[in-house]
Amino acid sequence: MTQFIKTILRHCIILIFPVFGFSQSSFLPQGSKSEEFLQRMEILLQTNPELNISTVKPISRKLAVSVAQLSDSLHKFYPYDYYYRLSKIDQYNLQDLLMNNAEWVSGSQDNFRSKKPFWDSFYKQKANCYVVNEKDFLLMLDPVVQQTQSIETGNKERVFLNAKGLTMRGMIANKLGFSAYLTDNQERGPSFFQDRVTSTGYYAVPGAGYYKTFKKTAFDYFDNRASIYFNAFKYFDIQFGYDKNFIGNGYRSLFLSDYAAPYLFLKLNTRIWKINYQNLFMELVNQHRPGDYYYPRKYAVIHHLSYNAAPWLNVGLYENVVFSRPDHFDFTYLNPVIFLVSAQQQNGSPDKTTVGLDFKANVGHVVQFYGQLLINEFVLSQIVHYGRGYWANKQGLQLGFKYIDAFNIKNLDIQGEANLVRPFTYSHNDTVSNFSHYNQPLAHPLGANFSEFLAIVRYQPSPKWNIEAKIISFKQGTDSAGQNFGGNIFSDYQTRLRDYGYKIGSGIAANCINLSANVSYEIKENLFIDLSVLQRNYHAPTNITGAEVFSSSSSVFTLGIRVNMFRRQYDY
Repeated sequence: MTQFIKTILRHCIILIFPVFGFSQSSFLPQGSKSEEFLQRMEILLQTNPELNISTVKPISRKLAVSVAQLSDSLHKFYPYDYYYRLSKIDQYNLQDLLMNNAEWVSGSQDNFRSKKPFWDSFYKQKANCYVVNEKDFLLMLDPVVQQTQSIETGNKERVFLNAKGLTMRGMIANKLGFSAYLTDNQERGPSFFQDRVTSTGYYAVPGAGYYKTFKKTAFDYFDNRASIYFNAFKYFDIQFGYDKNFIGNGYRSLFLSDYAAPYLFLKLNTRIWKINYQNLFMELVNQHRPGDYYYPRKYAVIHHLSYNAAPWLNVGLYENVVFSRPDHFDFTYLNPVIFLVSAQQQNGSPDKTTVGLDFKANVGHVVQFYGQLLINEFVLSQIVHYGRGYWANKQGLQLGFKYIDAFNIKNLDIQGEANLVRPFTYSHNDTVSNFSHYNQPLAHPLGANFSEFLAIVRYQPSPKWNIEAKIISFKQGTDSAGQNFGGNIFSDYQTRLRDYGYKIGSGIAANCINLSANVSYEIKENLFIDLSVLQRNYHAPTNITGAEVFSSSSSVFTLGIRVNMFRRQYDY
């Protein structure tokens, strides 16, 4: 597959390069501090077509700047309109977004320059350590650091994260864009994090993948990502890279999340009129165990069509197929048109295909409702008798809302979300075609057979301070004594014991509540100090009879400092 994507990319370059004529934008990094501001603007502006159509993420820096400049202009043009009246903190966040994406800002950038650069070479700009901006070449280099020290009750070992590296982005001849994020990490997370890596069969650090043991109970791993970008005929963006993607409007995604490790992909994105259409061709790593000499490969193709049905309403169609061939890539799945089921049937192959619907609606300039419906498989005759719990009714549902400036308190935002996934969703009748990568789910971290409810409160009382509180509560049906109840997406669903009687929570019902709070202060541009507390309580019977119960409780207190890096979270 790697050679295949390289070949396709080479032909794309040959065919498209002569008609390049538009600047190539990199994307906002995972966990960017500008994401929350853009979410607020999406709801506040309500009918902005660029933000409303942006269900696939990350968002390009160029788009983010255009929206920010529009928001600034509306504030100036409609000074007496309540809905376009940005708070002082929003105005600060707007300018901060522009400063961190200066290559796309038109007009004066005097405010972005540092008064006292180091050695007259470093930090000439407040947001970037080293910048080269010459004719036909732009390069921005920045350090990436995160150092955290934690205390976990009942754990005598030191809990820590030591991450360091660099990030860069740039353009060549204003036609070829590139970016990279490279970090080396040593981590000993909370006890439940360590169990997730070593005891559940994942054999991978969440979000990262391959690791080596460090100091017996800690993990040493790289998190490296890189991409190049093209644009063709104005409306077509092409990205070839090794990174993560996200499809959805919620905190979680039932389609594709950024929970798993990075992967190799080729992404074709078409944005025209009221439509955004994305093709994603992915090379993934199949299930494996530590010590395997070669990690087997599998492939996935994802199509997502997003349409602004009304100025305030966006709806989307989603489809994916996961497959593996022992001797070749199946070229049938290069068909860029949505609805792969017909191609699958033409192949005479039972590859795993999933479809879905999503929506988001902005209401009253203060609320956004959103949701996803995932259909992995269903039998129409059994839908009528849904209460029987037929195993092949494999669906997922997400419903949520975002409420900005809650209770008329500026920059107080509330988000609520529910996620429900039936047993056996994302699994298949082999250990290859399940929806996973590097021993990790590609969608929700819990896999399947669960119900989850979460609430998030964010408050920015002043430009430099951010406060976040989060409650995550879930119930999941887990397996017992080798009996498959559909929660483990890596298990062959043919190992089930029966055909009926499956509902969300079937099996050993594990209950968990995860409470967290974090206070961040931005000392200097992109330099944060974080103080957080996490309380996680987990309870599950040890067998199907429920005679004995396993319980674990973790209280974790963390102090950390980070530069140009998203905050590491343990939200599962």
